[in-house]
Amino acid sequence: MKQKRTFPYAVITPKQEKTVRLGHPWVYEDEIIEQSEGIADGEVTDVFSAKGKYLGSGLYSGASKIRIRILDRNANETFQDSFFERRVRYALDYRYAVMDETGSMRLIHGESDGLCGLTVDKYEDILVTEVLSFGMDQRRHIIYQALIQELSGHGVCVRGIYERNESPLRLKEGLPQQKGWYDFGQPFPESTRQIISENGIFYEIDVENGQKTGFFLDQKYNRRTLRTLARGRRVLDTCTHIGSFALNAARDGASHVTAADISASAIACAKSNAVRNHLEDRMDFVVSDVFDLLESLGQGGKHYDVIVLDPPAFTKSRRTAASARAGYQRINRLAMAALPRGGYLLTASCSHFMPRAAFEGMLMDAADEAGVGLRIVERRGAAMDHPVNPAIPETEYLKFYVLQIL
Repeated sequence: MKQKRTFPYAVITPKQEKTVRLGHPWVYEDEIIEQSEGIADGEVTDVFSAKGKYLGSGLYSGASKIRIRILDRNANETFQDSFFERRVRYALDYRYAVMDETGSMRLIHGESDGLCGLTVDKYEDILVTEVLSFGMDQRRHIIYQALIQELSGHGVCVRGIYERNESPLRLKEGLPQQKGWYDFGQPFPESTRQIISENGIFYEIDVENGQKTGFFLDQKYNRRTLRTLARGRRVLDTCTHIGSFALNAARDGASHVTAADISASAIACAKSNAVRNHLEDRMDFVVSDVFDLLESLGQGGKHYDVIVLDPPAFTKSRRTAASARAGYQRINRLAMAALPRGGYLLTASCSHFMPRAAFEGMLMDAADEAGVGLRIVERRGAAMDHPVNPAIPETEYLKFYVLQIL
């Protein structure tokens, strides 16, 4: 017998019930066995077990395979504006407690913050957002105002909110793809370029056209990890983007740093950032495919003591996970073969379809192919502003390993 509630309802299978009880917020369309008629997209919907037990309430999306995204499991919650304002406050309180630098950081990390399908990154006084679910898109105005209000309490006057709603996933929610400044009653900033500081290094980023929301904030502390290893050594930063790992190596005393990327425009940005930080005299820049570059190093001798591999995700679906593993294995094998005994490899995967155990197994296979031994110096993940919810594997997407070649 279902508890009496005022919201529409959906009854789910025992299989889905177990997943929800363990804390995963997604209810898939093929796991719903009964539901209210005429549920509107974005409407709060109660979720019940087949035996009538209340499991939580979430936002309904009739166009999506993820039919309901659960927001909360409190049967007394009414999901008014104050609910979303509290979620924003909790998210910001957490960041300001755990982050030692707060100029640029992730403020909202989707499911990990109980706001499914929403990402908000802060670049000094500009926010960049991405909304991937229908119900959250409807409520983004409430959330943006809450962010502005809460940040003002931390001494931040938000100058602009730039929406990066370009993902094809929006189409599966019945939402349009678009990007641009959000109108909250203030004049729009004159430029989408912004100067930020991280780990004492200044970068110019482009919130309109840059990767992700403009910068890879999740690697903040992994970039810092490189600094000690880089001292007095020759470092190659592949897939450098705008030079972030390379600049950290150069700043802390690497004897020389090469920043490489297949994108000429990325290399131009990296050069500009090197000049901005007065580090250009100890760096050079290469436009090259990472596979071609590493192949040439293997053929021409050992030129670097440290190599950084931070490639784009090789897979964004389970369907291509096997071919992605082969790509990760090849790139890591080439890097291992190009390093001398005692050299260091910093290697990452940002795909949640490559779980940590699978990634570590791939590294062992790559070492076997390269004919080298490995020492795992450190296993790392994303920075603390990208928290992991252990019930949601998708939130532990970034794997970062520091390895030594033996």
